[in-house]
Amino acid sequence: MGSRLPKLLLLIPLAFLVVFFYVPLVSILKTGLWENGFTLGHVTSVLSNDYHRRVILFTIGQAIASTLLTLALGLPGAYIFAKYNFPGKDTVKAILTVPFVVPSVMVALGFILLFGKSGLVTGLLGRDPGILYSWKGILLAHAFYNFPIVVRMVSALWERINPHYEEAAMALGARGWRLFWRVTLPMISPAIFASAMLTFVFCFLSFSIPLIIGGYRYATMEVDIFTSIMVLLDFRTGAAMAIIQIALSMAFMYLYLKALDAYARREEQRILRKPVRFTRGDWLSLKGLFVAVYTLIVFVFIVSPLLAVLYDSLRFNDSWSLENYRRLFSSGYNPMFGATTLDVIRNSLTFGLATVFLSVLVALPVAYALHRWNFRGRRLFDVLVMLPLASSPVTLGLGYIRVFHTTRLYYTVWIVIAAHTVIAYPFVLRAVSTSLKKIRPNLWEAALSLGAREWRAFLRVELPLAVGGVIVGAIFAFAISIAELGATYMLARPEYTTMTVAVYKFLGARQFGPASALAVLLMVLSTLSFLIIEKAGEEVW
Repeated sequence: MGSRLPKLLLLIPLAFLVVFFYVPLVSILKTGLWENGFTLGHVTSVLSNDYHRRVILFTIGQAIASTLLTLALGLPGAYIFAKYNFPGKDTVKAILTVPFVVPSVMVALGFILLFGKSGLVTGLLGRDPGILYSWKGILLAHAFYNFPIVVRMVSALWERINPHYEEAAMALGARGWRLFWRVTLPMISPAIFASAMLTFVFCFLSFSIPLIIGGYRYATMEVDIFTSIMVLLDFRTGAAMAIIQIALSMAFMYLYLKALDAYARREEQRILRKPVRFTRGDWLSLKGLFVAVYTLIVFVFIVSPLLAVLYDSLRFNDSWSLENYRRLFSSGYNPMFGATTLDVIRNSLTFGLATVFLSVLVALPVAYALHRWNFRGRRLFDVLVMLPLASSPVTLGLGYIRVFHTTRLYYTVWIVIAAHTVIAYPFVLRAVSTSLKKIRPNLWEAALSLGAREWRAFLRVELPLAVGGVIVGAIFAFAISIAELGATYMLARPEYTTMTVAVYKFLGARQFGPASALAVLLMVLSTLSFLIIEKAGEEVW
């Protein structure tokens, strides 16, 4: 298993995960499964309750429906980007990816401004379209938020399909749909399944969108846990629901990791087919019409919520104004969240940078162990270190309340940073691991043959080649930190309010102008993060 130094370094992230993830997780299990001895009474009580059972079934049902809608929207885009080259392709692809890196609370705000009673779409139609505060709004928002995953993962693999397979099938008479069904689809199926499972997990654990767009009538398990703890102060019911959620999400995450392994093996192919260039004649054909209509639909679907937020941020008292931004950067105290807006911005940036540092520090030794060591139980170890990805921020917040409420760490800036690190670090781990898998092993072997020790070969040879994955993971950690709502809302003192929490509080007070201005700033930060990810040229999915 390697030299002693890497083993000692691995103890640091493992100790962090034990203290800030597994101990809180065990605390939840104890709260829900222990009362004068082991008992399933609380879990059974939740499962036998009509309301909670309906919430569980709705959570799974909306996740399935959201995933299917996301696939229906994303697969045509993956086909277009993998097969064709046309003017503005990179710009369109960049716009399509923005929704995934903007905070979900901003997505919810955009849908409110579009489909609310005073929304732009409602004004154009002259009546309420019935999307907001319904299951339809939840599905549309989830598809908006997650379909970039499908587009990027599937198109990345589709571009790497060896064209000789399709050419051989065409020589044997396969054409059109038969060629796609019998040859192409089996080749890209790992990407479809992996992107579908990741989308399902995100929709299953979604909090902001169901809370804001669905309301309590269409509550998911996340919203139910949050309500039980923060509103009803019923920790046992919240813990029992969290246990059920953890059990289900662990099963879904295992399927995702299996699919991701198959996807990574297929994605290793180095053959990149050259996209077919669109000519003027193609634009006048059915193929060109399909590309144009899909681009228009996605552009309206993707850009309209973002433009609605930008438009609302520039309106004050029914006229064009920068007043919302002037107030945003003023030093005036806001009693709504116990701090100035500048303090809120500074809090988000501080938490984000601290999360980047800690998540990289935690992820690198774990990625090294998974990449370089072959030991019994390696698959189980992989699942355990990726388990935070299958655990919701609300559940994590519950665990922190149970474990740290009697300690000096509770209600401090450090507890928020620890929560953000646990939530973000799996993305860093996956990005680094994916980059390491693409490195040819003979480079590391050559370093060993020249006398370098195992850990030195990793630092001097493999890590520099995987620096793109480190950068992508770090940027994702920053974006996830500034977008986090559930755990921050539960753990942060008023003076530690973040931009995302402030947007949520503005929404609760129906102050859409300040919420939009702050959301635009979040969008700018998220988009800049995405541009750095694009520059690095690595995937994190």
